[in-house]
Amino acid sequence: MKNDEDMSSDLTQVSQWLAQAKRVVVFSGAGISTDSGIPDFRGPNGLWTRNPLAEKTSTLSYYLNDPEVRKVAWEGRVRNFNGTAQPNGGHHAIVRIQNAGKLSCVITQNVDGLHQDSGIEEHNVVEVHGTIKYGRCWGCDDRRPMSEFIARVIAGDPDPHCELCGGVVKSDAILFEQALVPDVIDRAFDEAEKCDLLLAVGSTLSVRPANQLVPRAKAAGALVVILNGTSTHMDAFAHVVLEGSITPTLEALVAGAEFPT
Repeated sequence: MKNDEDMSSDLTQVSQWLAQAKRVVVFSGAGISTDSGIPDFRGPNGLWTRNPLAEKTSTLSYYLNDPEVRKVAWEGRVRNFNGTAQPNGGHHAIVRIQNAGKLSCVITQNVDGLHQDSGIEEHNVVEVHGTIKYGRCWGCDDRRPMSEFIARVIAGDPDPHCELCGGVVKSDAILFEQALVPDVIDRAFDEAEKCDLLLAVGSTLSVRPANQLVPRAKAAGALVVILNGTSTHMDAFAHVVLEGSITPTLEALVAGAEFPT
């Protein structure tokens, strides 16, 4: 862990890079949303750390074939993705980068939609792991707002199926064993390779292929900054690693860059 003086020096350096950058890509993970009340997955108090069964809800074969896993998944959606979570100061700090004309895009592993809710333009959010905002029938592909399915769970249906064909309903989030959308991940790599500053925020950077954005950005000549509450799998590629609380650190970085409020 760096001492306060080193941390302050790093913050100043990254703020200068932000101020000078022309194409900033922010790559966000679950850690940016914890201050909005949405728990992360692998952190000390993460969903999967506290409840190993919850990790099965993110694996396609378990989800499709085990009703008990689906019930746990729906309980989690009602608890964590019920529409009450709001963007936090970290999200709004990224909006300030956008409003300063510096932001190329936000590439996110998150499925909560909080970047869009915070004011990031829809076309500038690349959701590599999909979205929780919609549910989709695995059988007939009928797609509806997630709020409709959550209402059915609250009303007493622990595992709501498709009303058209009776098929299993899952969110539009990408699960383990499920292929990414080629156009989406291709755009993410393209954006990473064209940026001059990549800011990775709130991710352990352990999930492939999304974590490969970091080495690709560096190989293409970008400055790489990693901000997370713990060390990550990609720290060796970073020009600066900031380990600490995400929201106040992001706010400090943007404040130091002196972007308009």
